[in-house]
Amino acid sequence: MQRDRNAQMSDISPAAFKSRRRGNWIRLRTLILLRWWAIAGQISALIVAQRVYDLNLEIGLCYLVVGVAVISNLVASFIYPESKRLSETETLLVVLFDMLQLGMMLYLTGGLNNPFSILIVGPVTVSASALSSRSTVFLGLTAILIVSVLTQYHLPLRTGEGFVLRMPEIFLFGNWAAIVIAIIFLGVYSRWIVAEMDAMSDALQATQMALAREQKLTDLGGVVAAAAHELGTPLATIKLTSSELAEELSDKDDLRDDALLISEQADRCRDILRSMGRAGKDDLHLRKAPLTAVIEEAAEPHQDRGKTIHLETGPGSGALDTQPTIHRRPEVIHGLRNLIQNAVDFARENVWIETNWSEDAITLRIMDDGRGFPAPVLARIGEPFMRRRSPSADPRRPEYEGMGLGLFIAKTLLERSGADLSFANASNAGRDGPEGHRARSGAVVEVSWPRHRMEAATRPDEAASGQNQPIRA
Repeated sequence: MQRDRNAQMSDISPAAFKSRRRGNWIRLRTLILLRWWAIAGQISALIVAQRVYDLNLEIGLCYLVVGVAVISNLVASFIYPESKRLSETETLLVVLFDMLQLGMMLYLTGGLNNPFSILIVGPVTVSASALSSRSTVFLGLTAILIVSVLTQYHLPLRTGEGFVLRMPEIFLFGNWAAIVIAIIFLGVYSRWIVAEMDAMSDALQATQMALAREQKLTDLGGVVAAAAHELGTPLATIKLTSSELAEELSDKDDLRDDALLISEQADRCRDILRSMGRAGKDDLHLRKAPLTAVIEEAAEPHQDRGKTIHLETGPGSGALDTQPTIHRRPEVIHGLRNLIQNAVDFARENVWIETNWSEDAITLRIMDDGRGFPAPVLARIGEPFMRRRSPSADPRRPEYEGMGLGLFIAKTLLERSGADLSFANASNAGRDGPEGHRARSGAVVEVSWPRHRMEAATRPDEAASGQNQPIRA
C-alpha cells in the first residue's frame, strides 16, 4: 500500500492544495446585475435629491456618468455570453471601473460631504472576497486615494436657495478617517475569513479523497483476495497434473522440464495473488476484527522504516481480559496510520503504541522518543495548512515545512468515528538524556472512543454469517 507523506505537521506538498483562484469563478452576468442595481440606486438618489430636497446638482454631468455605466453594461451584455467567467485581471478591471465611476459621482455631488461616500468601501470588500491579495491591496490603495482627493476637490452641494451644504472640518476629517479605517478593516477581515474558508474547504476535500482512496484500497484487496480464493482450485489442479506429467516423462528431459516449468509458474501465480490481497474474500467476518489486529494493520506500512514500533496491549482496571472486537473501518485505519507515521517520522529510535480498554471506553496512546511538538503550535495542532517555518525546526529534516494537513485528515477521520483526540508532549520532551534520548520523551497523541461506538456485536446466540455475499452499495 502506498504511504502518505504526512508528518508531525504534515509533509504533503503545498502545491497540491494551493489556494484556489476565486477570480476565475465569477460570472460576468453577476457583475452586470450588481451594476444594474447600482445604476438604479444612483438614478433614484439623483431624482430624490433634485425633486424632493431641491438640491442644485450638475444633473447633466451626473446622468452622463450614469450613462457611461449603462452603456458599459449594455455592451458587455450583447458582446459576451451569459456564461462567461472573468479572469483575475478582467474582474479587477470591472471592479476598478465601478470604483472610479462611483468616485466621479461623489465628485459631482459634494465629495465626502455626501453621506453615500461610504459606498466606496463596497468594491474593496468584493475584491477581498473574490480576488488575490495583490489586487485587493491595489484597489484598497486606489479607494484611499479617491477619498483623499475628494476631501479637497469636489463640486459643492447647493440647495435651491444657493446655500452650500458642508460638514465642519473636524467632521470631514472624521468621515475620511472612518472610510479609510473601514476600507482597511473590512478588506483584511473579509480576506482572512475567505482564506480560512478556502483552507478548510481544501482540507475537507483532501480528507474525502484520503478516505475514498483507503476505501478503494480495502475493496481492491478484497477483490484480489477473492480472486486468489477462486483461482486456488484450478491452480492446484494445474500443479498436480504438471507434477504427474513430470514423473511420467522422466525419460524425456525436454518435456519433463516443460512440465516442471508449468508447476513452478502455477506456484508463482499462487504467491502473487496471495501477496496482492491478504484481507481475504469479501466476507462478513472482515467487517470486524480484534482491536490489536486493526492497530497492527494501521502500523504495518511503517514497520520497516528504521524505527522500532512497540505494541503494548492490556485491559484497564476493572475490565475483562478479552480484548474487544471492533468494526474495521477504513477511516479509523487511515487516521491511525497517519498518526503512527507522524511518530515514526519524528522518533529517534522507538515508537510506542499503547492500547487499553474498559467497560466504557477504548483508548489508544501513541508516543515516541523524539523532541515532541513545537511549543508555539501545540495548541493549534489539527488545524489545516498551518504554515510554519521557525528557526527551531527539526535540523534532521531541513526540507520539512509543515502544513498540518496530515494531522487534520487524521483528526477529522477519527472524530467522525466518535473519537476524542488530545495532543501533548511528554514531561521531559526536548531534553536529551545520557544516551542522547529518553524513552517516551516526545509527542503523545491519545485517541479515545466510547466502547459502544467501536465494538462489534458478538453475542453467543448471534446467527452465523452464512454464505459469502457481495457488499452492495
